[in-house]
Amino acid sequence: MGIEKFLNKKEAFIIAELSANHNHDYDLAIKTIEAMADAGADAVKIQTYTPDSLVMDIDNEFFGPIRGGLWDGIKRYDLYKQGMLPYEWQPRLKAFAEKLGLLFFSTPFDCAGVDFLEQMNVPLYKIASFEINDIPLIRYIAKKKKPIILSTGVGDEEDIALALKVCHEEGNNDISLLKCTSDYPASYEKANLQTIPDMKNRFGVRVGVSDHSMGSLVPMVAVALGATIVEKHFILSRSVGGPDAAFSMEPHEFKQMVQDVRNVEKVLGNVKYDISETERRKRRSLYAFHNIKKGEAFTENNVRSFRPGFGLSPKYYDIIMTKISRRDFQRGDILTEDDIR
Repeated sequence: MGIEKFLNKKEAFIIAELSANHNHDYDLAIKTIEAMADAGADAVKIQTYTPDSLVMDIDNEFFGPIRGGLWDGIKRYDLYKQGMLPYEWQPRLKAFAEKLGLLFFSTPFDCAGVDFLEQMNVPLYKIASFEINDIPLIRYIAKKKKPIILSTGVGDEEDIALALKVCHEEGNNDISLLKCTSDYPASYEKANLQTIPDMKNRFGVRVGVSDHSMGSLVPMVAVALGATIVEKHFILSRSVGGPDAAFSMEPHEFKQMVQDVRNVEKVLGNVKYDISETERRKRRSLYAFHNIKKGEAFTENNVRSFRPGFGLSPKYYDIIMTKISRRDFQRGDILTEDDIR
């Protein structure tokens, strides 16, 4: 399925992120992907990793229990072991998603994951914000010459510029950036969505948003500011639990977000200054306020402007005041361009 169908369309490309919301239950993953399609997603994104792709299984100050936040007290290795999506499921999930008309792609976290996804022939790659400084991984992905979506949550301007430079060096120029707040869940105060138009101008690329806040507000504002990609975590029900449940959208919420985004796009519309004839007639025109006889002068007492605009525009009022009527008018008759010739 060609990515161009999605990334080059007028509407925002809406991605439902499965992440850890499968809870190691294949049937739950299938049902979740079905719900994604029903909710109006364009794509399903997964994550391709093992715990060893991300951290070492060591209990020290660097790899020991997380301190604070949603995953407080959980050892990093155990967290990623809980969240990983079994590799053997991924080709089957891809086939299922594509039958539903969804684009299916992934975020790899090491070169082995990229090689695995290449065997699956994924159409594009996502690079997570925590990997924005993993230049060898970014270069390896860029060499595959497929579109890349790069999240920028923990990257500064220099990081973003370097990642783009590496992709361009490999001849890969189809890069999209996502404005992201890498908190789970994220607060509105840290969204800083004004960065989206600046990012478009500064880097000259397609820009979207990866949102971990609750509700539709951030995606709606982002699209209004020019975002063309929206990514949100999706869960069948937060009651099933799991590492990402607290900041994931349930199907009815995701569906509402899609509707909200589509309504924002309708409201934005196009640059438009022309008006239809129907609209033109809603304006004012000049009318005979009293009966006017042929040969009588037009005056401020016998000509007034009223709605609707079927006759001569009031912009000709000063001109008509210098003219003599060449016909009889009944009160309420419109003036026309013939009356100023």
